[in-house]
Amino acid sequence: MERSVESKLTIYFEEPFWVGVFEELDGDKLSVCRMMFGAEPTDAEIYDFILKHYYHLRFSAPVKTEIKQKADNPKRRQRNARKQLKTPGIGTKSQQALQKQYEENKTECKIKNREQREAEKQRQFELKQLKRKEKHRGH
Repeated sequence: MERSVESKLTIYFEEPFWVGVFEELDGDKLSVCRMMFGAEPTDAEIYDFILKHYYHLRFSAPVKTEIKQKADNPKRRQRNARKQLKTPGIGTKSQQALQKQYEENKTECKIKNREQREAEKQRQFELKQLKRKEKHRGH
């Protein structure tokens, strides 16, 4: 069974930062990760980033996509490549995957913050109880 994984990096300017979007197509599943670069990255910086940090990126949950037939015609491939270079940004499937990842991270953060608040309340309550016991200890 042959398995193919394709990776694609799109870098574009989104005021005021340069943004990189990593797309990973594993069979018919698309995973996406968005990375802020700040200043315009050079080719060497991008290559270095990929070598050092690619396996630490947090990709979104896989989204099922349709697999398009690949054209074997080299002229058509060149035409498609030129067309992709003209259109800045990322595809709609990637945007949907990024939005899904954003929503998941948001809910995770809410849950974590709620747990921290409750733990802090519990700690304050226990401190208050301890102080009350200390006050009445001598009587």
